[in-house]
Amino acid sequence: MRPLATLRSVMQFRAIDLDPVSRRLRTAADVTDLRRIAKRRLPWGVFDYIDGAAEDEKTMARNSAGFRAIGFRPRVLKDVSDLDTSTTLLGRKIAMPLVVAPAGFVRIADPAGELAVARAAARAGVPFSLSTLATRSIEEVAAVSDGDLWFQVYVWKDRGLVKELLDRARDAGYSTIAVTVDTAVLGRRERDIRRGFTLPPKLGPSILIDGILHPGWTWAFIRAEPIVFSNVVGKGVGDGVDAVSLSHYTDAQFDPSLSWRDLDWFRANWAGSVVIKGVQTVEDARASVDAGVDAIALSNHGGRQLEGAPSPIDLLEPVVAAVGGDVQIIVDGGPRRGSDIVRAVALGANAVMTARPFLYGLGAAGERGVDHVFELFRSGMERTMALVGARTVADLGPELTIRRGS
Repeated sequence: MRPLATLRSVMQFRAIDLDPVSRRLRTAADVTDLRRIAKRRLPWGVFDYIDGAAEDEKTMARNSAGFRAIGFRPRVLKDVSDLDTSTTLLGRKIAMPLVVAPAGFVRIADPAGELAVARAAARAGVPFSLSTLATRSIEEVAAVSDGDLWFQVYVWKDRGLVKELLDRARDAGYSTIAVTVDTAVLGRRERDIRRGFTLPPKLGPSILIDGILHPGWTWAFIRAEPIVFSNVVGKGVGDGVDAVSLSHYTDAQFDPSLSWRDLDWFRANWAGSVVIKGVQTVEDARASVDAGVDAIALSNHGGRQLEGAPSPIDLLEPVVAAVGGDVQIIVDGGPRRGSDIVRAVALGANAVMTARPFLYGLGAAGERGVDHVFELFRSGMERTMALVGARTVADLGPELTIRRGS
């Protein structure tokens, strides 16, 4: 009997899990795994819209590589028995220095779309940013979330419509607007061009074949209500009822004359916090301070606009040196782990902002996949703080980091 007892002691069988989502998430050790699962489950065009960037996509690759280039100088024998990842951003306490960046047309990843991400963000205790080009409206998101809500503003040529959107966000309880300033024209997103991708996707032979090969997504897509730009339905600016090319849509609707003087207009029409999203130089960081904004988001639009733009994490230190005491600084673009949040905060950022990881989670496993991303960020941040010897966010400083090769 001893061999049998020995065998039992080393061979324990995992209980059979009948929940396919649980089985999927059990294999997702990091955001890269969720990306792999999402790539398998989503149609090719949909995945490429989420995953792709401008031209050769080298800028997008440098965004994440910039975080990898920052190493740590861990301190030992520190009491880290009571870790606290919380911090304050724009006067509000958040559970960790993380903001969900705005993303357009989220419902192509999962029918719940922005509602799922907003609910998960509220549970995680971090702000959620709703895009002007969202597929759930300002009011729909507010109805399902008691968390901190931000509204991202693409500036239309029709300022009356922009004012209406701001009023709706105010009435729905949004605390902050993020004015996106890096879209005078749309970047050349060549994956979308090669696919002939539109929003919503046009039906054609390639889409039909793609749908057949991804039956789970297709079944959910055809059962759900039509996908539109919910914030501008019936406003005469193109609401996504008819398939549109994003580049043509941008050329027709976005205001390329937007300039620094327009920030006075936003201040006059919005009483909450104002974030400028898309700052990519020290000079523009200084100009943002002069314009009186509450925070700047160092961002190259996830590499989706100007190929060759600076990586936000590489821009962080010179911007902190120039304006760090005058304005709050958010790094948008590239974080994939909780350790990346620690890197950015140690170098002077007040928070990081990202969208793709949550879209990967949504595409891989719906709302539970988004929860999984938040847990990966939270646990990764806690683990990294413990290993570098920092008990609180305030304990994180540049002395804990080192550039690779130095």
